Amino acid sequence: MFEIGVFHNGASSLPVVVTKDGVAVNDGSLTEVHKAAQAVLINQVRQGILAEKLGFQSFWLTEHHFQPEGAEMSPNPLFTQMAIAAQTKTIRLGQCANIVVWHHPVRIAEQIAQLDVISGGRVECGMGRGYQPRENETLGRPYGSTIQDQERNRKAFEEAVAIIRKCWTEPSFAHRGENFSIPPTYTKWNHKQTIAYFQMDKVERRLEDVIAIGAPDMYSAGNPVQATTTTLKELQVFPQPVQKPHPQIWEPVTSSRSLKWAAEQGVNGVMIVEPNDRLKKNIDIYYEAAEKAGWPDMLNRGKFKYGWDAQKRRGIMTSRYIHITTPCKEKQAMERAARAMELQFDYYGPFGFGAVVARLDEPMFDLNKRVTAEMLREREIAIQGSKQFVIDKIMKMKQEIGYDDFCFLGWFELGGFEGREIEDQMQLFAEDVMPVIARECGGKVELPVRGISYA
Repeated sequence: MFEIGVFHNGASSLPVVVTKDGVAVNDGSLTEVHKAAQAVLINQVRQGILAEKLGFQSFWLTEHHFQPEGAEMSPNPLFTQMAIAAQTKTIRLGQCANIVVWHHPVRIAEQIAQLDVISGGRVECGMGRGYQPRENETLGRPYGSTIQDQERNRKAFEEAVAIIRKCWTEPSFAHRGENFSIPPTYTKWNHKQTIAYFQMDKVERRLEDVIAIGAPDMYSAGNPVQATTTTLKELQVFPQPVQKPHPQIWEPVTSSRSLKWAAEQGVNGVMIVEPNDRLKKNIDIYYEAAEKAGWPDMLNRGKFKYGWDAQKRRGIMTSRYIHITTPCKEKQAMERAARAMELQFDYYGPFGFGAVVARLDEPMFDLNKRVTAEMLREREIAIQGSKQFVIDKIMKMKQEIGYDDFCFLGWFELGGFEGREIEDQMQLFAEDVMPVIARECGGKVELPVRGISYA
């Protein structure tokens, strides 16, 4: 079976210009970049709603901040998808990813659960560690999340994921870890209403589980809730998600260490920029780790199909840049798309993404090596050409990697293109490419109606 989503990274619609130093950036003043960023958010909502109308099954946003250069911008995917959720009924809403080390885990657990409730249970929850110091060190440094401090970053991430799962699945919980103590051991809570509630027979937790009753505190002043030695032992986080035990968790993965951790935790993987042969190797690493760990899954459903299992919604999703050309306009379209690719990789490349563009039989590229559109196209990371060309390359990917069911994420949005142009690309793909691939894959997954009418 075939399953397909749309990925929107938030690139600026301002024209792409190459500076005298040979670097591609968006061509605008800071004032113009700010205005373009506002347009991006509107386009994301429009395209999320359009994606459902066109028959796509999921719509994915990223989380990125502080970027005047034009490659990406999406400061709060959950807020944007809340607007999409209220106007849709079937499309699933994914984040690739919420950078959980930039948020208090309880707070983001609440927000993701809120989106799941308002969407009727349509969240695909992506969680990531972050990699850009401008973002990490501004938003995440209290929790050791800077990329220069990899080990603390990983431990903060893993602990945050564990806390989020507790928020979603345990009616009342406490957490004592290296980075978080929830609730704090010193939190005073001598509240008569809370005490009365947990003394009721029908409540699943006993008063002594939730509150440690103590004497009045002669050294404290103020209201009776605080002038006490009575402390809070557990929290109850509301809301919890509609999906049980919780939404499927996803992680963008590239390194073997991250692949193995995701497999061992029952977390789905997302891979974007690897050529087919490197992608195949990474999927093998994921499945070997999953088999060794006993096929971890939040519903304990056992072994899942190679690549992707549509019924269990388990495995690896992969993405490619997609741009369909029309007759008589191929040259201009390919040139514009090439500039957009170079805008992206002039930004991403120095962080390490340029290295994994190399094929398996090539050494990892030097991080100072410029990734060109020609390289991305030649390695079939960017699939840009006629409708038939796009069909052939996507099917080639499925066959070379060995996917059983196939989960594919189309990246249509490009820097320097207006929202309407991206919507035209989505429509071309939906009408002329998607039906062919679905037929070749044995059909397209049909999603249930889960959205709620808010009219």
